[in-house]
Amino acid sequence: MNTDPRALEMIRELSDAFGPSGFEDDVLTVARKYAGDIGPIEEDRMRNLYIYRKENTGDKPVLMLDAHSDEVGFMIHSIKPAGTLRFVTLGRWGELGLSASKVLVKNAEGKLIPGIIAAKPVHFMSAQERAAGTVPAISDFVIDIGATSYDDAVNNFKVRIGEPATTAAAFEYDAEHDVIFGKGFDCRIGCAALLEVLHRLKGAELPFDVVGVLSSQEEVGDRGIKVAVNHVKPDVAICFEGCPADDTFTEPYAIQTALKKGPMLRFMDVSVICSPRFMRYMEALARDKGLPMQTSVREGGGNNGAVINTAMDGVPVVVAGVPVRYIHSMNCITSYEDFEATVALAEAAVRDLTPEKTAAF
Repeated sequence: MNTDPRALEMIRELSDAFGPSGFEDDVLTVARKYAGDIGPIEEDRMRNLYIYRKENTGDKPVLMLDAHSDEVGFMIHSIKPAGTLRFVTLGRWGELGLSASKVLVKNAEGKLIPGIIAAKPVHFMSAQERAAGTVPAISDFVIDIGATSYDDAVNNFKVRIGEPATTAAAFEYDAEHDVIFGKGFDCRIGCAALLEVLHRLKGAELPFDVVGVLSSQEEVGDRGIKVAVNHVKPDVAICFEGCPADDTFTEPYAIQTALKKGPMLRFMDVSVICSPRFMRYMEALARDKGLPMQTSVREGGGNNGAVINTAMDGVPVVVAGVPVRYIHSMNCITSYEDFEATVALAEAAVRDLTPEKTAAF
């Protein structure tokens, strides 16, 4: 797979950036680095980042590109006498994958402190506990940073209640097989796609003012986008996501989000029915351009598109998702091929759309 070194490095930096919901600052620092030559940049008090093209005139309809910058994570709930940290989740995690996972906790000085998520070791379980075989609840887990007491955790490790944490997984690219490993690809791979589309549109004359938004706190209830959509006031929108790939656990006939099959365009999930005419337009455009694409009807999930779609007088929206295996877990898998295909389709749509076409959506 031919890759653009600049784009691959951007994906790496975005993935590695520490940014659980509400603590997206480091992600935005990376985004500013790669968006600096696109046009003016603004940031609001929800940590939404707005990227405006230099070519925007202020008197055209607005096309918004959105991707959320936060990742699922944890917040320190309390510190136990032994120095371990009880936590709550920021976003939805599966309990099965938590035990013995390495995490990073941001302390009072802004340093990232390594820790391990732990439950009661099997050696200390009663015969009844071992026989039960039940998965511990979130409240049964702790983060162990190696402290020996409450005072040690607070005074030496500088950990406070309310500090954020997330997985310590690091970016890795297997170039031979085009497999990307890392964390937070929901939705850092979407953030990278958004930035890359804006990069490729530099200098283009378009019938829309295009605004890119890296929105905050999606994983805890689509909160940042509620502010951002009212700030941007878009006429039409494309929402980028890192979507859960279903190709390793689903019957072949029902697979809708497979790795290396192109972006997943979502007809619906439990939060939104994406604009059907806009969806069919995107399907037709992909066929006309010879671009890979797959479609899905999700029985669960949710995304920022739901907020955008119902904002103001209603905004036509589609969700373009880069397939990601094992989102909301400690380690994720995606591919550069799907990133490139998502960028190509979104760029083609932005160049092809007109106010007349979107009026029909």
